[in-house]
Amino acid sequence: MTSTTTGGARPSAAQAELSRLSHSPLQRIQHQLHRSPWLSPLVLLVVTIVVFAVVNPRFMQPNALSLLVQQTAVVAALALGQTLIILTAGIDLSVGAICVLSMMIMASLSAKNGVPGPLALLIGIGFGLLAGYLNGLLVTRLNLPPFIVTLGTLSIFTAIALLYSGAESIQDNRLPDILNWTGKSFSVFGFRITAGVLLVVAMYIVVGFALSQTAWGRHVFAVGDDAESARLSGIASKRVLVSVYTVAGFIFGIAGWVLIGRSGGATPNAIPTGNLDSITAVVIGGTSLFGGRGGVVGTAIGALIVYAFTFGLSLAGVDQQYRVLAVGVLVILAVSIDQWIRRVKS
Repeated sequence: MTSTTTGGARPSAAQAELSRLSHSPLQRIQHQLHRSPWLSPLVLLVVTIVVFAVVNPRFMQPNALSLLVQQTAVVAALALGQTLIILTAGIDLSVGAICVLSMMIMASLSAKNGVPGPLALLIGIGFGLLAGYLNGLLVTRLNLPPFIVTLGTLSIFTAIALLYSGAESIQDNRLPDILNWTGKSFSVFGFRITAGVLLVVAMYIVVGFALSQTAWGRHVFAVGDDAESARLSGIASKRVLVSVYTVAGFIFGIAGWVLIGRSGGATPNAIPTGNLDSITAVVIGGTSLFGGRGGVVGTAIGALIVYAFTFGLSLAGVDQQYRVLAVGVLVILAVSIDQWIRRVKS
């Protein structure tokens, strides 16, 4: 019996090795990208940096790179929350509106109503969390598509922000130090880094750990891969979805704080392209729009690619219309590559 078992195992191992060797180089690349979705955006980022550095050496100067990172921070924060939602095969069109709503609430409370800065900050972030929770409830309790839900709440949250603030901008000199803290910068080897950038990096570390090292993270991937199978295996799929939208709302609230530091104040017209930019960063970063595959490392790289393209083309003197065209082409290529990777065969 022992001999038979051993003999049966050897052909199986040999077949697996034969299958691996039979893959073409392109198929091996396809398998590697399926295992590590962040690899393709990383290659694209390196190529982007090299090309723009050759076209215009100013691209690699410390001041230019510092500005690039600072510009990326807010969208990177929005894209972090968007990543969680897209991992569950959903999408959120209200991310920018939640960010602006949180920003205007914390700024208006402190500047117009005399609320202490720390309390105004907590209330503003709390509203972001509640907005995300509302999105999650509408998606799970009413069984509405995330696209439709967040398309509706986009208008609702935008209107609330305008009505509450009176459509008035608030300059940083009217705000307490704690709200302006994310805009404070310091030098590191010639690079100017803001506190907001460090805060966004910290959020990426925490969320990345939660996704890769906790049961909650495994459940997020499972729900995104197949919500019904996840439910049948004992995972409370709807509860996971609500938690994802709630955590994302919390992140968008913090993004509002980062936006105050980046903008030098609070304005209801801030970051008008935040929704699309966040989705673009996530898609270019290798997270699948169909859920279940991706991660925060790729999203961070994707956000850098979006702004590196825009910034590099600007330094090269390319018209704004062509910059928008370039980003659009990037998105289509990213989705096409994702479709190709999803067809991977063992």
